[in-house]
Amino acid sequence: MKRTALCAFLIFIVAVSFCVKAGAEEKSLDYSGNFWSRPALTGDWKGARNALAENGVTFDLNLTQVVQGDTGGGRKTGWDYGGRGDLTVNVDTQKLGLWPGGFFTLEVEGNFGNDVNFNTGAIMPVNSNQFYPEPGSDQLNIPEVMFTQFLSKHAGMFAGKIDMTTGDANEFAHGKGDTQFFNLAFNFNPVALFAVPYSTLGAGVMLLPAKDPGSAAVAVSAVSSDGKANSSGFDTLFEGNTTYSIEGRVKTGFFGLTGHQLAGGMYSTKNFAALEQHLRFIIQNGAIEKKGDTWCVYYNFDQYIYEVKKGSGRGVGIFGRFGVSDGNPNPMHFFYSAGLGGKGVVPGRPLDAFGLGFYYIDISNPKLIGPFVTRVFLRNEYGVEAYYNVALTPWAQLTPDIQFVRPAQKRTLIVNMAGGQLVSGSNIDTATVLGLRLRLVF
Repeated sequence: MKRTALCAFLIFIVAVSFCVKAGAEEKSLDYSGNFWSRPALTGDWKGARNALAENGVTFDLNLTQVVQGDTGGGRKTGWDYGGRGDLTVNVDTQKLGLWPGGFFTLEVEGNFGNDVNFNTGAIMPVNSNQFYPEPGSDQLNIPEVMFTQFLSKHAGMFAGKIDMTTGDANEFAHGKGDTQFFNLAFNFNPVALFAVPYSTLGAGVMLLPAKDPGSAAVAVSAVSSDGKANSSGFDTLFEGNTTYSIEGRVKTGFFGLTGHQLAGGMYSTKNFAALEQHLRFIIQNGAIEKKGDTWCVYYNFDQYIYEVKKGSGRGVGIFGRFGVSDGNPNPMHFFYSAGLGGKGVVPGRPLDAFGLGFYYIDISNPKLIGPFVTRVFLRNEYGVEAYYNVALTPWAQLTPDIQFVRPAQKRTLIVNMAGGQLVSGSNIDTATVLGLRLRLVF
């Protein structure tokens, strides 16, 4: 509790040291156009949507549907269908005619149907879109209600319920599985998944040290380690479980081409059981030894190797991630991924995109208690994924996908807590997963 109060006090002192000044305005998106060319299916709402955007209020609504099947290997084969809807409302207080430098974000999302994530035996979900806001929740949740106030052109502070997936950004491998890669291993550094909840209450400071706001950014935050997307979080806010994080990202121009370098670190005071926080697994938490505190550091880069035009967002590039943790209680000791991505390089297809990636996780087996103390039930996990995003229109993308995953789980295992037995089943082989995704932007 003392550490939480100290961190909050330091954030406040840093923030108030800057004078209040308006931030730079961004050009509003134009929703006009005919049925086939406009950026959203519902268009500009007879001009009302464009008028709202010019006055700082935007509504982004999309629906993603995925048909995916484990066609061989894994824990069991079979196909499933599911989806996720997401509504994000953004408000710019300066454009709205109120005060300068204020930004408000509200996100509502929910998933439905089923997925094959549990079928593969892998720690990494092969369909990360179905992982949010809560795996198998089948209900609407509010993962983000956040307010940001810029106090100068170079600094601001933020507070509220935060969607933590906005961190660890990467040009070719990022998001919630609705626009780029399906597998969670390519969308976010998994060593951080254990240290911080997906959605949680917190506060922090953002620094923009360069003249160009997009050239460099540093964020420092303190958030609750007990947050959930389906609750406000105030009931656990003062229990003393806190995650502290720092992350910096800088824009580079190696070889005259656009790129980014990012590094960050997290430390959590929470008492964990390995596999407890985000990763569904068949070993019951009661059989796994708990350990206090966890830390991780992570890094990622993206670098264009060819650009249609510099800064256009079209071209071919490479990306990579690396992460390391304490290894206990975090079961992911270290992680790396690398791959190739492209946007708008096929002639006549400026909105198409593709990606090819490989990931590897070095697994530290959780220490079991009771009669299972010597059991080793996990192995290192790795996988390959390739996708091609076909833009049917600017508001409709169809994406075929293929993955090969050697899962962390070696054999089907179930802990019988009542009988005190570890039931072992068949070997789990490399899973071949095929998928098709349709995303609609309304």
